Amino acid sequence: MAETTEQNPEQRIIELARKIPISMLTTVDGEGKLVSRPMSPLEIDDVGTLWFIAERDSRDVQEITVNPNVGVTLTSGSSYVSLAGTAEIVDDSAKMHDLWNAAVEAWLPDGPDSPEATLIRVDAHSGEYWDTPGGRVATVISFVKAKVTGTRYDGGENEQVDLG
Repeated sequence: MAETTEQNPEQRIIELARKIPISMLTTVDGEGKLVSRPMSPLEIDDVGTLWFIAERDSRDVQEITVNPNVGVTLTSGSSYVSLAGTAEIVDDSAKMHDLWNAAVEAWLPDGPDSPEATLIRVDAHSGEYWDTPGGRVATVISFVKAKVTGTRYDGGENEQVDLG
């Protein structure tokens, strides 16, 4: 008989985040307003550290330098992940080369040794996820069932997670 293992919420949120290729990185600007932009997390480790590559003179890098509090949201057709943490700008040539790929090169054509390229490391401290097994079809069926039976919609898994 095959052994099944249950994931704890910390493992589950990281697994869900790893499956989603584009995120919204939210920083705080100089006026205290939240600013979000699409970014691709190039690595998410087992403890919730996310790595991005950015242009050194970009607004997100400038904003993180002043206020390291960030949010990262990731969404797919059936999974949603929200992470809160702190970011830092990191200069690490080996890590840059390790994470470099053709998609990054479209933004930074001078390659991983370009002085314009820098790393953003986000250490997620907390998060929340929502996951609907079965995707959109299962969601629609659950909505219809709730409406017909007069019961509350059960949207699948939802968990708040402390990562650090």
